[in-house]
Amino acid sequence: MRDTITIGIIGGTGWLGRSIATALLDSGFVGLESLILSSRSGELKGAEGSLASVQVTDDNQRLVGLSDVVILSVRPEDLAAVKIDLADTLLVSLVAGVSLHDIALHSGARRVVRAMPNAALELRTSYTPWLANEQVDGPDKILVQRLFETCGEADEVFSENDLDYLTALSGTGPSYPALLAKALYDGAIAQGLSETVARRAVTGVVVHASQLISETRGFEALLDTLVGYRGVSAAGIQGMTAGGLAASVSAGISRAHEVAQSRLFDVKVPGRTE
Repeated sequence: MRDTITIGIIGGTGWLGRSIATALLDSGFVGLESLILSSRSGELKGAEGSLASVQVTDDNQRLVGLSDVVILSVRPEDLAAVKIDLADTLLVSLVAGVSLHDIALHSGARRVVRAMPNAALELRTSYTPWLANEQVDGPDKILVQRLFETCGEADEVFSENDLDYLTALSGTGPSYPALLAKALYDGAIAQGLSETVARRAVTGVVVHASQLISETRGFEALLDTLVGYRGVSAAGIQGMTAGGLAASVSAGISRAHEVAQSRLFDVKVPGRTE
């Protein structure tokens, strides 16, 4: 990693931008003097801890001029309003459904990375896949990997399709476990359990017991062991499998993948061509 870098986060006052900024500061990846955030108001309301003293601006191009790396953390529908020209500044885009090509065309950036963290970033346990264009060199890639390791785990992937698929899989964060929790909860309520007991039981399964997956030999080995006992767990696993759980999960991921591939932003940049 370079000795001293300044990181700017456009959209840095939203939940995602704040979470990354906090992780960067708390990990020591950058100091307060090397971090700048932008927002429409130029303010960071309700900031606490390390964020309370961070520099904030309402001028995105000023942020670009002060930064070695710019993280773009806005929603796809808000991207058109972000007027920037990055030239040779490294751009890391967290905008879902917008390709490397389109981000480069919109921003004027030559060196572009797409990345897709998830909501676990708030807990520093996000899984963040990222994809770089051909102009991003080895030192840049090392920097990006270390940057996202302040927020959890990260991997470089090598195609837009892979990143779009992972947007549908890991980028959705807690949505699929929450859906499973809701199904388990509804079943418990239907059996006459109280809401308190049902909620605690489901949380114990989905949140707490599932941690054993990462602490043992992995989910395949764990399933094989449980099915091998031929007891209550095996009956539940076999019943869900026979009921089409795998097919339902596959259908859901496929639909999410289609949306991730639908390219949620139409680049229209007067005066710029491919």
